[in-house]
Amino acid sequence: MAASSRAQVLDLYRAMLRESKRFGAYSYRTYAIRRIRDAFRENKNVKDPAEIQALVNKAKRDLGIIRRQVPTLLWVQSRRLKICWEPPGLSYRRGC
Repeated sequence: MAASSRAQVLDLYRAMLRESKRFGAYSYRTYAIRRIRDAFRENKNVKDPAEIQALVNKAKRDLGIIRRQVPTLLWVQSRRLKICWEPPGLSYRRGC
């Protein structure tokens, strides 16, 4: 792998990890980090420049998806539905 290609891949790897650490939910965050690490480890021995470029393009698309999903999921988590329930026979409001 050429030095510039290697630097590009490492920058992409770091950017993907950095963005995935912004997921609010622990399960999303750990899943994304694990998948990114596994995918890069799986493809670390690829030598064909065309295949490397195809993998870089796929990783760039995935980075774009992560960047779009993080704010969306943070917004959804901040707007959780709050349901107020009153036991039958009681006519007062408790913190709702």
